[in-house]
Amino acid sequence: MAAPLPFHRGGAGIGFVATLWGEAIMIRHYAMISGILATAGMGAPAFGSGPAESTRPAPRTSQAVVVSATPAEQTTPAEVTGDDAGLRAWVTEFRPRALQQGIDPDVFDRALDTVLYDTEVIRRDRNQSEFTKTIWDYLDTATSALRVQNGQKALAQWERTLEDIEIKYGVEKEIVTAIWGLESAYGSFRGGDSVLNSLATLAYDARRAEFFEGELLDALRILQAGDTDAEQLRGSWAGAMGHTQFMPSSFHAHAVDWDGDGRRDIWGDNPSDALASTAAYLKHFGWTTGQPWGVEVALPEGFDYLLADREVTKTPAEWADLGVTALNGDAVADHGPASILLPAGAQGAAFVIFPNFAVIERYNTADAYVIGVGHLADRIGGAGEIKQEWPREDRALSFDERIELQTLLTKAGFDTQKIDAKIGPLTVNAVRSYQQSEGIAPDGYASPRLLARLRNE
Repeated sequence: MAAPLPFHRGGAGIGFVATLWGEAIMIRHYAMISGILATAGMGAPAFGSGPAESTRPAPRTSQAVVVSATPAEQTTPAEVTGDDAGLRAWVTEFRPRALQQGIDPDVFDRALDTVLYDTEVIRRDRNQSEFTKTIWDYLDTATSALRVQNGQKALAQWERTLEDIEIKYGVEKEIVTAIWGLESAYGSFRGGDSVLNSLATLAYDARRAEFFEGELLDALRILQAGDTDAEQLRGSWAGAMGHTQFMPSSFHAHAVDWDGDGRRDIWGDNPSDALASTAAYLKHFGWTTGQPWGVEVALPEGFDYLLADREVTKTPAEWADLGVTALNGDAVADHGPASILLPAGAQGAAFVIFPNFAVIERYNTADAYVIGVGHLADRIGGAGEIKQEWPREDRALSFDERIELQTLLTKAGFDTQKIDAKIGPLTVNAVRSYQQSEGIAPDGYASPRLLARLRNE
């Protein structure tokens, strides 16, 4: 995923697709998995195989990631009503608009004359079941020993290229490698769907016509620029492409020709253009060289959990004055203003996070994804595992349970503003207020235990 579009952060919650998405959608790219790296000049896999499905989570949620390419709210199958004839009619209607946007008629006709309506794309967009993972389950996969091992091999194989990219863009080679690992398992899963078929189908479907029509225009611009041809323009079902899963708009804005062959080729076996494009993307959004994404910290007894808020920033020295230290007891090194993040509430690991955390969020807004990238990068660089325990006895709340949680909170006088199953800032604040009223740590963590407590009142 690299060059994604900014993820949308809605008032109360996490939107995943229609506004940004993970596995590939609004993600401006997205689609990560695991597996085997097919390297330039090598026909055989370089690395061992890993998990067989994407590890991209949905955008931000405090304690669970929704592993789905569609909004979690979509639980009942939606009828697929389109067909090839309808798509052909839409292409005819779309043509004048595309030409007005500078697309050459011959390019348009060659690219879209043979597109077919992809019912599977629509089914995946609308009907994918809801699957949830806790932060620790997600990290168990995203930063597994195998993924770390494969990442170290990938970095070693492409070290000279990655070092040169780091020198030019200031983005550490481990971070770029980690994104590569989470987006495509170091190149092993770049996606085999026709981007033109997928985007045309999704634009014709009309549910998010404006967004996908824009992506389709950018895909046509890729062809017009000669970066690749229609046959090679392949990616995820939602249009995310290449080693680091750029959506066409992100590609158009940020992709670079690193190897100097005159093409920005993020699809081929040589990953250098994709890796450099990812670094260019992060630099564009403000990456600070040498600044960690975050540091695991120990919180003092009696810590005021209301301070664990992205809106509350202090220097590491100020945090140390409040008893927040690195795990060795020392103050965290001063890399600028930092906030406290508790992805699993008071009973899980705690981190101080720096502005680079928000830069990685431009790739995917889910806290789990950002922590996954950062921790995987640290592990690839030789650091150890997260030391603090997670509340593994907990599970992620289901969609219906999140609805019930919001309903019960609002009924009890702690208005979540919306009943939408999205555990965003408004719901977190409602949870905090309820916790304060009950004399329990106001960490904002929406757990099954909290729901059970609300049910019993």
